[in-house]
Amino acid sequence: MGFFSRLTNFFRIRANAALDKAEDPGQVMDYSYQKQLEQLQHLRRAIADVVTNEKRLEIQSEQIQQQVNRLSQQALQALQAKREDLARLALQKKETLQTQIDGYQQQIDQLVAQKERLLDMERTIAARVETFRTQKEMVKAQYSAAQAQVKINESVTGISEEMSEMNLAMQRAQDKVLSMQARANAMEALIEQGTLEEPNLLGSGDTLDRELRQIAAQQNVDDQLEAMKRQLQLEGPNAQQKQIEGPGETR
Repeated sequence: MGFFSRLTNFFRIRANAALDKAEDPGQVMDYSYQKQLEQLQHLRRAIADVVTNEKRLEIQSEQIQQQVNRLSQQALQALQAKREDLARLALQKKETLQTQIDGYQQQIDQLVAQKERLLDMERTIAARVETFRTQKEMVKAQYSAAQAQVKINESVTGISEEMSEMNLAMQRAQDKVLSMQARANAMEALIEQGTLEEPNLLGSGDTLDRELRQIAAQQNVDDQLEAMKRQLQLEGPNAQQKQIEGPGETR
């Protein structure tokens, strides 16, 4: 088979099965099997034609044989009637027809031989086609099983990839939670150490405000101490001695 013949056959396969870009081996084998069935059908029609010609020649030969038999009777009747000339004429016609019968018989023998050869060929090809059909169905079943396995593996692969992405997302979330917890713990430690003031506690948490409050508190202490000193001076030495001795003692 030449290049152009193979190319033509390829396009016929594509047109007949409407194959996708990725060819399905099952469709290709179905097409090949269909073509083999068509060739086998052509061979069987050829056998039928040979048998038809054989039967037609047999019918024609039988018709001529009937004429031959009739001429033989006529020749006998002519001799009985003392007409040897008519008998000779009938026998001459009979001989001519007998030659035709022999020719028909030769053709019939040839057709019979041809029919036998075609029948042998038909049996051989039919067996090959049946073997191809069995192999075709087995290959198609294997291909379908392989397709199913590929789809399953693709699904499993997709699930694995999705699980990997989910694991990465989970790891990122856990890292973020740990980071937030560490930040919260650090802020609590700073608050406990006084580095940071808790919000809404004694007003602002600004360092300047804290120092001013400390100064004001110290000033209050000093003012109270001075007030107590002045009171003691006003009450005099007796009050001081009385406070020292206590209220339960008498002189």
